[in-house]
Amino acid sequence: MEEAATLATAVKYFSGAIAMFGGAIGAGLGLSRVFSVWLEGIARNPSADAKLSKAGFIAFAGTELVLLLSFVIAFLLVS
Repeated sequence: MEEAATLATAVKYFSGAIAMFGGAIGAGLGLSRVFSVWLEGIARNPSADAKLSKAGFIAFAGTELVLLLSFVIAFLLVS
């Protein structure tokens, strides 16, 4: 009986780790893409810096939201 409880706890923690791993990889790849395209756009057209900055910060916030949501899901799976 104790072995089944230990296994259930291990599966719970493993599912939380998988949720965080997916969110962290997705956010890392998304952020690298957002900033590379953002800097490339500013380098190509420096006069559009203000317009690109607004769009860049919105994309940054959206990408970070993915990471925060995966953290919340992992927390809910573990608790």
